[in-house]
Amino acid sequence: MNLDFEEVLKKAEEYKHQMSQFLRDMIAIPSESCDEKRVVLRIKEEMEKVGFDKVEIDNMGNILGYIGHGKHIIAMDAHIDTVGVGDIKLWDYDPYEGMEDSEIILGRGASDQEGGMASMVYAGKIIKDLNLEDDYTLIVTGTVQEEDCDGLCWQYIINESKIKPEFVVITEPTSLNIYRGHRGRMEIKVTTNGVSCHGSAPERGENAIYKMAPIINELKALHENLHYDDFLGKGSLTVSEIFFSSPSRCAVADECSISIDRRLTDGETWEYALQQIRNLPSVKAANAKVAMYNYDRPSYTGLVYPTESYFPTWVLEEKHPACQAMVESYKGLFEEKPLVDKWTFSTNGVSIMGRCAIPCIGFGPGHEDQAHAPNEKTWKDELVKAAAMYAVLPKLYVNNYAK
Repeated sequence: MNLDFEEVLKKAEEYKHQMSQFLRDMIAIPSESCDEKRVVLRIKEEMEKVGFDKVEIDNMGNILGYIGHGKHIIAMDAHIDTVGVGDIKLWDYDPYEGMEDSEIILGRGASDQEGGMASMVYAGKIIKDLNLEDDYTLIVTGTVQEEDCDGLCWQYIINESKIKPEFVVITEPTSLNIYRGHRGRMEIKVTTNGVSCHGSAPERGENAIYKMAPIINELKALHENLHYDDFLGKGSLTVSEIFFSSPSRCAVADECSISIDRRLTDGETWEYALQQIRNLPSVKAANAKVAMYNYDRPSYTGLVYPTESYFPTWVLEEKHPACQAMVESYKGLFEEKPLVDKWTFSTNGVSIMGRCAIPCIGFGPGHEDQAHAPNEKTWKDELVKAAAMYAVLPKLYVNNYAK
């Protein structure tokens, strides 16, 4: 196999400035979920500039760039939507202009997750420059709506575009570690109903908020006793929102609802998680309704692709060829053994592997604790190292592990 790791690293370092500028250009374009059109067009421009063989935008608005024409289909994914900036007073710099020095780039999306896109695009440039193409087709995807509904983009790509790679590299931030899974999650709504009346005589009605109070306390206790997995850790839940309806502030509430963020560890299913809540004595006593949320928000193209707000757990075996190829690439480039671990948060892998059983492996620039935080930043040396990894992995996999 003709693969000079030192040469790849040297070439990646040569493109540090271009990667950094490209990332800053993406950060400068606000691109919250369902408003990604302008950043998608900026990515298209860069893919075409560095020499991708084909670049297309699908009907949902995802961008797909192709390198090579071989039989082994390998994909690398970055979601290119971001969350909002939150309280602007918590930022030391403009989140859409940010700050750059010799080591870091700061701004919304720097780590989560446009840094991964910058590294992938320049991995394509390195592959072209060093003639690293082989019997593979590399598809680099910039996907939409992940922050709103992780994995929806890949449900569309797999089901509608009929693209089914041998494996997918998730380029969410891993601090340059190799991640092979994470807990799943689901969004649950619990609703209690009451009877409204004038607030001066509450005994005439039935207060839906009071019915919800013991449910919240029992949910807090349930969290402490959820299932534990040796690799992914414990399942979790938290009450994330509360709503009510009432004729006025001088009336008894006739409805109360809460949202629950439920994280599912290995061995837990959505049916099991819902039934746990339905079995709570307070839920039964209140005759509360327990259901999953659905997602049906249009993408920036106007496409509606509805799904349940259920995002399955996934774990890739450490001995899987995709994981082994990633580990070997890391050792070849950096001459040390990588840490193989897991994410705390959720990624598009919930659909790619969780729903569709297509293997996923994670490696990305940036740090998980920067996601959604004020003064979000990433590190330029990690952009360079990630680009080198993405450039060598397809050829190494095809030569050493593909069947």
